[in-house]
Amino acid sequence: MMESSALNRYKTSIDYLYGLQKYGIKFGLNSTERILERLGNPERRLRCIHVGGTNGKGSTAAMLSSVLRAHGLRVGLYTSPHLVRFTERFRVDEREADVERILEVFERVRSVLDDSEPPTFFEMVTAMAFQYFLEEQVDWAVIEVGMGGRLDATNVIRPEVSIITNVSYDHQEFLGNSLAAIAREKAGIIKEEVPLVTGARQPVVKGILKATCFSHHAPVFCLGSQFRVRRNPDGTFQYHGIKRKWRSLELNLKGAHQFQNAALALAALEVVKEENAVPLDAEVIREALLDVRWPCRLEVLQESPLVILDGAHNPHGAESLRDALKSCFDYEKLHLVLGIMADKDTRGILRRLLPLAETAIFTKPRYARAEKPETLKRLARPYVQKHYVIPDPAAAIAEARAMASPNDAICIAGSLYFAGEVKELLGEHTISI
Repeated sequence: MMESSALNRYKTSIDYLYGLQKYGIKFGLNSTERILERLGNPERRLRCIHVGGTNGKGSTAAMLSSVLRAHGLRVGLYTSPHLVRFTERFRVDEREADVERILEVFERVRSVLDDSEPPTFFEMVTAMAFQYFLEEQVDWAVIEVGMGGRLDATNVIRPEVSIITNVSYDHQEFLGNSLAAIAREKAGIIKEEVPLVTGARQPVVKGILKATCFSHHAPVFCLGSQFRVRRNPDGTFQYHGIKRKWRSLELNLKGAHQFQNAALALAALEVVKEENAVPLDAEVIREALLDVRWPCRLEVLQESPLVILDGAHNPHGAESLRDALKSCFDYEKLHLVLGIMADKDTRGILRRLLPLAETAIFTKPRYARAEKPETLKRLARPYVQKHYVIPDPAAAIAEARAMASPNDAICIAGSLYFAGEVKELLGEHTISI
């Protein structure tokens, strides 16, 4: 049990960090670099894998962490956003960071800040991640990009391999309104002579990634060309890699899109094996992939009626969710509970999900960016007949449960922030003590 004085210091620290959000999103690396320089540049003493892309970053990073750890390596995993607890962002050997350790790291980083140049929330938290992983003496640090890539605070690292999972429309207000513009921002994580592994398929995107790799003398490995994945009739999958082949692999995570994420993780490990002698044992890989846990990605909360929680928050994510709802689950009727952020492509999300549903309930997460449920209801009319507004998320979920028969399914989706709020409503604690 954490002492009350330390707990109070931790809460004060979290309040300070959230207070940095008033500085918004500040693109650029200078502030992060100056903080890290004052810390002695911990990021330069880490072996890193950098994971960017629009969707699938977290799942791919979790698979990398699981496979590396299963081979006896100590692994740090940095992801965002957190769902319920701030400490979820930092994991070592798949164990969420202790509150006491994160408090220590916060105070270490806070002590080197220049008060005349306050960092943003993400700059501060990213510096904390590098310092924490160095202190924990990890063998590998798997680092997920926050947003974009080129000017993201995580882009101060020189990784052993970079991954760009895919490129689709999201965060257009920051990254640009065309796929080409977004791809150029994602391509910003490509470093001189550092290999890139990607699952991007659109010709314009692949062209930009390949051109960037060419100008940086960086080898590029593309899903569908240098390595492939194929689903087997029994639900397992085959990985035909750069040099290795593994058959009858299984995943704990649901959805065919996760096979592609697994292929990206395995290809990246094949690449780093050449330089860093990472062992890749087929049986260890099988067990590690079966052991991957990544919350709010087709997470089953209840069996009867089936209750599924998913963080899909853009059209590409909604497409993957739609396909999984059609192919991975058995149910009679589907009831959707949706809470979506106003800065997302709400029409694109609704167009993909609503035609599957018997009913749709629109609610409002507690975040300032949440779209008004009345607006969602208005946009829903062409796609589903039975649609309702229940602003309170707990009441919306309760109503969906009342509507559903034991053989039905309830899917709660629309945002990772909303998914985290749902987990909190269902009893997860905001502080692990």
